[in-house]
Amino acid sequence: MRKHEFGCTRLAVILVPLVLAWPSRASVVPDFTGYSADAGITVKADGDLLRIAWPIAGRRDGSVILDLADGRPLIDSLDGVLRSLDPVLALTVGSRVAPAGRPPTMSIWNTFFDNPAKRPFTTDLATLAKKSATVKNSGPRTTVSIGEIRAGSFTGEVCFTFFAGSPLVQLEAVVSTREDGRAFVFDLGLAGANAGWKAFAWTDTEGRRCQVPANESDGDEALAVRHRMLACEGARGSVAIFPPPHQFFFPVDITTNNRFLWRGRGHQGEKRFGFGIRQDAKGGGNFVPWFNAPPGTKQRVGMFLLLDPGPADHALDEALRYTRGDRFADLPGMTTFTSHYHMAVAMTAMEQKKRGIDPPPVPEFVKVFKDMNVQALHLGEFHGDGHAQDPGPQRLPEMQMMFSECSRLSDGNFLLIPGEEANTHLGIPFPGRHPGHWMLLFPRPVYWTMVRAEGQPFEENVAPIGKVYHVGSRDDMVRLIKEEHGLAWTAHARIKASSWTPDIFRHEDFYKDDLWLGAAWKSMPADLSRERLGERCLDLLDDMSNWGDRKYLPGEVDVFKIDHTSELYGHMNINYLRLPKLPRYQDGWQPVLDVLRRGAFFTTTGEILLKDFTVGGKQSGETARLPATGEVPVRIELAWTFPLRFAEIISGDGDRVFRERIELGDTAAFGTRVLQAQPNLAGRKWVRFEVWDVAGNGAYTQPVWITH
Repeated sequence: MRKHEFGCTRLAVILVPLVLAWPSRASVVPDFTGYSADAGITVKADGDLLRIAWPIAGRRDGSVILDLADGRPLIDSLDGVLRSLDPVLALTVGSRVAPAGRPPTMSIWNTFFDNPAKRPFTTDLATLAKKSATVKNSGPRTTVSIGEIRAGSFTGEVCFTFFAGSPLVQLEAVVSTREDGRAFVFDLGLAGANAGWKAFAWTDTEGRRCQVPANESDGDEALAVRHRMLACEGARGSVAIFPPPHQFFFPVDITTNNRFLWRGRGHQGEKRFGFGIRQDAKGGGNFVPWFNAPPGTKQRVGMFLLLDPGPADHALDEALRYTRGDRFADLPGMTTFTSHYHMAVAMTAMEQKKRGIDPPPVPEFVKVFKDMNVQALHLGEFHGDGHAQDPGPQRLPEMQMMFSECSRLSDGNFLLIPGEEANTHLGIPFPGRHPGHWMLLFPRPVYWTMVRAEGQPFEENVAPIGKVYHVGSRDDMVRLIKEEHGLAWTAHARIKASSWTPDIFRHEDFYKDDLWLGAAWKSMPADLSRERLGERCLDLLDDMSNWGDRKYLPGEVDVFKIDHTSELYGHMNINYLRLPKLPRYQDGWQPVLDVLRRGAFFTTTGEILLKDFTVGGKQSGETARLPATGEVPVRIELAWTFPLRFAEIISGDGDRVFRERIELGDTAAFGTRVLQAQPNLAGRKWVRFEVWDVAGNGAYTQPVWITH
């Protein structure tokens, strides 16, 4: 057991082989009980070797050979590109501690305000004893599991999943611990001496393709790359490696590119050379919460390999298709919308003006979002910057600058929407804590202060600005939002400073009013044993629907300032609004609020598209009439990149939640499908849909409401 420091330029993991020298014994006999060659992937035992072969569309078959003999590398051949490789895994394990003041009934696993790297932690390098081998099918995909892997208190298996028709291979260490209160991060990769390395290629944060010869005498290097991808050329082609694009990232405030890829030969004279993915145990802002590891849960620590017969450049291009080039696809009749960014747009411009500096015509962050095909972006200004509580002399000029910059930076293809995480007047404080954070969205520029002096009018004209509202109470806040046709919703519900909201005020008039949209979704906290991202929020959507009020759950991102080097896509989600035309700033953006208020949108990490979802012909946010039989036609039109894992039709009766799972293990990469079902929804009040892929990416709809 060794303790290492992370977060520096040099790779902080020792590349040791997973295979140790164990006493001589009989070879492992693979268990083929759950395997059928009819699935399209051939797995054959050949002495100590397992030979895996499968068809890949448009090219020669893929091939991987695993060696089950002790003392030899686990991967005998990786598609003939590389040979004699071992998986390399390092688990950095610390403690999970909930923030002070949390109610004792609230789980320690539902926390963001934590930083395990500031407490003692260890880094354990995994070893593998080849005790078992299991081969199983699930549709046109086959998983080979090799055990036992051990890293500190964590034990489990190394798993390879192959997908018929695809060059994609999923490599995972599936591990668990019996210890309680554990949090972790990891490094994962492949290493081998004389494995046939020729050259490495990646795209740097400036967008340039880099290629260097593979020199096994090189030291360790942690790489800041764009798109989270690194490729290696070998004898018969190339292998690109990359993590699950969103599941790989635990939530942080700052999306700095913390060198998430590595290549090198290891420390202390280690002769093996390798490459892989890595995490920074200390990077990401004041709070770096890592991944949850509740005792007994199976943590799926993984990455993808993409086998390509061409050069490394081509492998990178092919791998990038799985995230659509880190870009949100165009969908006819829809507008992409994202929310909750603390960009300090106004205060940056105020500082530039003070110094006599001309602002850039197109700031970096605008280009970043345009390149990702984000069309409408909702800000959360004055969150730690500016003078939000000022009665007017400072706040009003800052608001004026926010509106001016949003107008200046908006055009026919990009709408920058002013907004705040207001966090004032609405809510109910938990004893000794904040009443909860919430986002505010108006359909046009609105000037207001968060304080109202005794005798001060609610509304007045202030030259040269015009109408200004003064808000000093809950009634004032509700009145303002109603008069200006605004929307509010809970930010980071049931976690952070909203740990008890909106539950604590769900009976209040302001929550029940249609001025309150509901809450927002983000993948937080992080737990690699879960099949769905952001279950905290999705469960809340079900609860809100059962509470009886029509509330909705758009995605939020909740990060601070970014630039072109940021690793933003991994933290992103996007809302597709049923809005065929992007509003112009000068005309106001009431159509955006109307779509949100109606629930006429779906949310996705980007890889899965829900082109259509209807229940009895009605879309999300609309009301479907249930026939006397209780059976209603449900239609979903899907498009995806990674092979899908499963979908669920989720419904509720005002008390219970019902889930009908649809296994999608028969799907290949880059597909489309129309799903049709006829569930019996007798007694149900609402129904919605989710779908998830093998990388943890997902998409979900808002509810369709049901009347009988």
